Amino acid sequence: MARYKITKKDGTYVYTAPGHLECKCTRLHDPQDVDGGQLINGITHFLPAGGGTEFAANPAESIYFILEGEMTFKGEDGVETVLKKGDSVHIAGGSPKCVTNTGTESAQMLVVLLPPAK
Repeated sequence: MARYKITKKDGTYVYTAPGHLECKCTRLHDPQDVDGGQLINGITHFLPAGGGTEFAANPAESIYFILEGEMTFKGEDGVETVLKKGDSVHIAGGSPKCVTNTGTESAQMLVVLLPPAK
């Protein structure tokens, strides 16, 4: 198996993620794509005025990076933070959180996930 994988912009695939509302999830990389790989990577497109995720925990350590638009992040402490293009948030595995597109335009978010070790 290769030790790297190149994904061109037309090489992504669409999938349905539980707890995601009014959005289109696309996957760029899965762990099985690369010998020894552990990361999951994708871009999610959220519709304006409500596209987002339910408040829930994911076992994977996560990084969300805003590519376009505006998203509101809410963590387990209840604090809401508006994230704009170029902003990111790093989330520990198992931490409850949600994101919502509170802007007037579609938002795009790069998602990097590191599942827990087996």
